[in-house]
Amino acid sequence: MSEFTIDIEKQLTKLGKDIQDFVERIVPLEDKGHDFTPACDIVESEDDYKIMIDLPGLTKKEINIALKEHVLTVKGERSETLSDEETYRRQERRSGVFSRSFALPENVNAAETSAHFRSGVLTISMPKSDVLKDSKSIPIN
Repeated sequence: MSEFTIDIEKQLTKLGKDIQDFVERIVPLEDKGHDFTPACDIVESEDDYKIMIDLPGLTKKEINIALKEHVLTVKGERSETLSDEETYRRQERRSGVFSRSFALPENVNAAETSAHFRSGVLTISMPKSDVLKDSKSIPIN
């Protein structure tokens, strides 16, 4: 490679880093309060399905679970804890409203579906069944 090519590569690498540094300084200040999508796992066993959703910092009163026509929906809101005198310099923990919906298989026994919230993880257990039932609201234990 010629010195000219190597110099251009160095300059482009430096420019990319400068742009990234600039964006990281500016974007977190403007990116407050947007919706977020909590991470989840879906597990199937012989007897049931389980959905685990990471919701750290929330209480079960801030979470709503509904099941209608074999679609499970989990909604809630994580509020900001920033006072009026404080300003974000970096914000990576998302806040705002979230909603996750899951199309469930036909063999889910909706009437026996249960939810537990411990250590910031919501676990929804849905037993399998041959009898099709549908419910509207699922309490969190």
